[in-house]
Amino acid sequence: MAEASPEDVAAVFAPLRPKLMRVAYRMLGSVSDAEDVMQEAFIRWMRANRGEVREPEAFLRRTVTRLCLDQLKSARHQRETYVGTWLPDPVVEEDEVEDVTLPLMLVLERLSPLERAAFLLHDVFGLEFEEVATSIERDPAACRQLAARARAHVRQAKPRFKVEKQRGLEIAEAFYAASRSGDMKTLGAMLTDDVSVHADGGGKRPAFAQPILGYDAVMALQEKLAVVFRHTPSRLVRVAVVNGLPGFITLEADGEIQTTALDIENGKIAAIYVVRNPDKLRHLH
Repeated sequence: MAEASPEDVAAVFAPLRPKLMRVAYRMLGSVSDAEDVMQEAFIRWMRANRGEVREPEAFLRRTVTRLCLDQLKSARHQRETYVGTWLPDPVVEEDEVEDVTLPLMLVLERLSPLERAAFLLHDVFGLEFEEVATSIERDPAACRQLAARARAHVRQAKPRFKVEKQRGLEIAEAFYAASRSGDMKTLGAMLTDDVSVHADGGGKRPAFAQPILGYDAVMALQEKLAVVFRHTPSRLVRVAVVNGLPGFITLEADGEIQTTALDIENGKIAAIYVVRNPDKLRHLH
């Protein structure tokens, strides 16, 4: 049998890449790490004895999952030494892909790598436990237990309330306008009593080290920021769905972009997630 050309090998990989990238990103929370995994998976696909591969998608998903599990071992140490609040890299969704929102990704961070893999592959991507077992090298019964434990953690998290996409983007645009203009009355009416703000600067740009919790503390913060914005305004690039949540991208006075994602409950903003770390924003430029 003639050896497949690089073009033929790539032709099989290319249509599977978006789905595999979704698995890798949701496992790792990092676009650059997920891209590295995709590159290594393609190299392994090139080197594989493809004549013995009955289902390329299953082979590649298994490869990607195992590479992600290896990556997560070092990622845990990186999280422990990370400066300030860690948030997943922002992904701007062009399509309505909301299977894993930013709050859920933060819950997944508290799971073991195997629990995360079992939950994502079964509950999010719809694989049977026999397929999950092959991907993470555990038997199906163990995979059921892993997914069940993960599900219990997810249930303990605060329930998410879906908001219609256009309404969510309208709230995001209104929040941007009120926060930048200093309209505190309008802004205050948009927040829940237990609203929180989480900002990830990664030690590369200014950001508060701990979340700001509660209505009064968040409003005090917004009043201070309004003064800053009056002297050094930011520019709205676009409103967008960021990690499954309504939000926006801005160009700040220091010339760097940042993303803001809003968790909305019953029409009000319950949490604000701001990513300022330039290392996490390169893919958006």
